[in-house]
Amino acid sequence: MQVVSRFRVPVGEGETFRSDLATAREALAACTGYAGGEIGRNVDDPELWVLTTRWENVGSYRRALSSYDVKLRAVAVLSRAIEEPSAYEDAGPGTTLNTGSPRSIG
Repeated sequence: MQVVSRFRVPVGEGETFRSDLATAREALAACTGYAGGEIGRNVDDPELWVLTTRWENVGSYRRALSSYDVKLRAVAVLSRAIEEPSAYEDAGPGTTLNTGSPRSIG
């Protein structure tokens, strides 16, 4: 699965934000199930940044967000993300897609 978190950051804060985002990515990268990730900035709108991470599964990602180190080093910057859905399942040819129905917890 992949997680796409977008951020709107004033141009004057870009370098500090880039450093903070790199620290967040490093904290996530140390977690079990992390499969890769990149930081990017939009080529047409320099105030728009993105952190894209890939995970073995949604459980790995959710457990990573609960880890102490991620809470300490990443949550503050991740909380600045634009509020929109950010978790995406792999949808390449031959994959089975998730169904859009409520899940039972018991």
